[in-house]
Amino acid sequence: MSLRAEALHWRLGGHALLAGVSLQVPIGGVLGLIGPNGSGKSSLLRLLAGLARPDAGQVWLDERSLGQWRRRPLARRIALVEQHASTEADIRVEDVVRLGRTPHRALLAGASAEDEQAVSAALERVGMQSRRLQAWHSLSGGERQRVQIARALAQQPSELLLDEPTNHLDIQHQLELLTLVRQLPLTCVVALHDLNLAARFCDQLALLHQGTLVAQGSPADVLTPERLRRVYGVRAHVETSAATGHLRIEYLSADQNP
Repeated sequence: MSLRAEALHWRLGGHALLAGVSLQVPIGGVLGLIGPNGSGKSSLLRLLAGLARPDAGQVWLDERSLGQWRRRPLARRIALVEQHASTEADIRVEDVVRLGRTPHRALLAGASAEDEQAVSAALERVGMQSRRLQAWHSLSGGERQRVQIARALAQQPSELLLDEPTNHLDIQHQLELLTLVRQLPLTCVVALHDLNLAARFCDQLALLHQGTLVAQGSPADVLTPERLRRVYGVRAHVETSAATGHLRIEYLSADQNP
């Protein structure tokens, strides 16, 4: 079960969002999409999820282009947790998670026992089973993110895509959320801003800049001081943390030496 992009080009409103992006998502691993604002991370996730079609190039799932997949089978395989998932409806947590079962139900059919089992399992996985009857609007930002991941898990996908899942969360909830993603038995692609979190929780990183792929590989291969200077415009010291064993980046001011 593989997911890969091949020479993706996508323009919107006369602006090039992606230009020639090719990458391979590691099966069963976590691929982090990193890059400055406007580098194309969210655009790439939408193309990988099949929510939009590129102007050129292909996204392949199990060696079939997404254009060859019917909408419902594709929705059973790939789940996307977008950055600004919200609703104005007055609904409960379990109702949000049930939305993830839509690709598995016939039109107008009610929830089956299998659906309810999937919803309960998803809520249990993200630690929100005790909140299932709680109103969506009463949840904190971190709890809402967990529920959105539960909705995606209720789809029972093999590929999970997440767009900035740690946005607006405090440090504790960022760590909890990414630990959860790290432990999922799925192929995951996650867009992240924080490079230290990306280096800690991702098997591979794909660095985007102005709609192009600069590098893909291990955190140590991708996050070099030269690339950070070229892409982000910052000077940095990169080392392995003695506390975690993961790569750590320290940003330097103009008067500091690396």
